[in-house]
Amino acid sequence: MNRRRLLLTLIAVAVAWPLAATAQDAIKIGAPISMSPPGSVTQGKEVRDGLTLAQQILDKRGGVLGRKIEILYEDTQGIPEKGRAAVEKLITRDKVVAIVGEHASSVTLADIEVAHRYNIPLMNTNAWSDAVRLKGYPQVFNRANYNSRVAEAMGEVIAKMKVKNVVAFAENTDYGTGQAEAMKKTLARVAPDVKFTSRVLDRAAKDFTPAVLPLKSEKPDMVVTIMIPPASYLLMNQLYENGIAPSRQTWLYDGAGVADYPEFWDNVKDAGVGLLSFGLYHPQMTLSPLGKEVRTLYMEQHKREPNRLIFQAADSLFLVADAITRAKSTEADPVIKALRETRFEGSQGTVTFEKEQGLYFQTWKNIPYITYQLTAKGQQLPDTLLIQGPGIELSVDKLMRPAR
Repeated sequence: MNRRRLLLTLIAVAVAWPLAATAQDAIKIGAPISMSPPGSVTQGKEVRDGLTLAQQILDKRGGVLGRKIEILYEDTQGIPEKGRAAVEKLITRDKVVAIVGEHASSVTLADIEVAHRYNIPLMNTNAWSDAVRLKGYPQVFNRANYNSRVAEAMGEVIAKMKVKNVVAFAENTDYGTGQAEAMKKTLARVAPDVKFTSRVLDRAAKDFTPAVLPLKSEKPDMVVTIMIPPASYLLMNQLYENGIAPSRQTWLYDGAGVADYPEFWDNVKDAGVGLLSFGLYHPQMTLSPLGKEVRTLYMEQHKREPNRLIFQAADSLFLVADAITRAKSTEADPVIKALRETRFEGSQGTVTFEKEQGLYFQTWKNIPYITYQLTAKGQQLPDTLLIQGPGIELSVDKLMRPAR
C-alpha cells in the first residue's frame, strides 16, 4: 500500500511539474488601473481591453522570448495612495518585471516613485501631466500624450477661431490643473489678446451648477473642459441645461478627449451636439500594419470602432515586449537600456523616446493628434467633422455653430 501511495505521489508530481514550470515561465507584467470609483472606471476598462488585445497578439506570435505574457491587475481607484500600494504589491509580492497601464496623472506620479525606488521599468500609458516627464526618472517611459502638446494644439485652434474670452474648467488633479496652466502659457504666447480664465472643480462633486451659473452673465466666447468622466459628463450636461454651451454664442471645447468613449452619448445626449474636441485617434488617420491588426481584432470582439486608449494600452505592452526581446532578458537594467534605444513601429507611428532631460524626457514627442467636431446627436467617430489631423491642415471655417 505504501509503495502504491508513493507511486501515485510521484506520478502526481510528474504531471504537475510541467504545469508549474509553464506558470513560472510566464513573463509577469503589472497593470495598476482604475477598476472602481472615484477613479475613471471607463478609462480603466478601455486600457484593460487594449492590454488584453496586445497580450493575445503576442501570445499568438509565440510569446516573448518563447514565454507567454501574464498581466496582473490591481485596482488603484484613481487614488495616489492606492496606486503606490498597488505597484509596491505587484513588484514585491508578484515579482512583475515591468509596469504598464496607468492612466491617471496623480496616481502615476505616485506609481513612478515606487518604480524608481525598485528600479523597475514603467510604461506610462495615459498620464498627461508634464510633471511625470519632468521628474526625469530613468525607469519611466511615456507612450502617453502630454499636457503641453494638448495646450499647443488647442492654442492653435483658439487663435485661429479668433475668440476673445475663454473660461476653462479643470478637475482638481495633476492632469487638470497642469493642462490649464499649460494652456494659459501657450495662449499668452500664440494668442495674447485672449482673456483666459481657469477654474478648478472637485472631480468628485455631484453638482457643478454654482460654477456654471456665473457664465450666464459673463458670456464667454468659449468654455474649455479639462475633466475626465464621470465629472466631465456632468459638467457638459449642466452647461447645456443652463443654455451656456454649446450655443450660438459660446463654443464648448473638450481638452480631455472624452468624446470617443463608448458611453459618451448615453451620458451627454443633446449636450454633445456642437462639441469641439481634441483627440488622438480618428479612422481617417493612418495606422501601421500593427495598428490595423489591433483595430481589426478589437472590432471583431467589440463590434465598434476602438478609441485612442485601446491603441495606447496595446502599444504600452508591445513596447515593453519589444525591449525584453532586444535585451534577451527580463532583468530591469537591460530592459531599461533597450527601452532607451527604442525605435518601434507602434500602432499609430514609429515610437522613439527622447533622451534629453526636461519636458520630453523618455517621451514619444510627436504623438499624432486631431481636432474634430460632433455635429449630430449620437454621431460616431468616423462621421465626425475632422478639421485638423496628420496631413490635414487646420480649417476652422468648417466648424458648425450650434442651432440654439
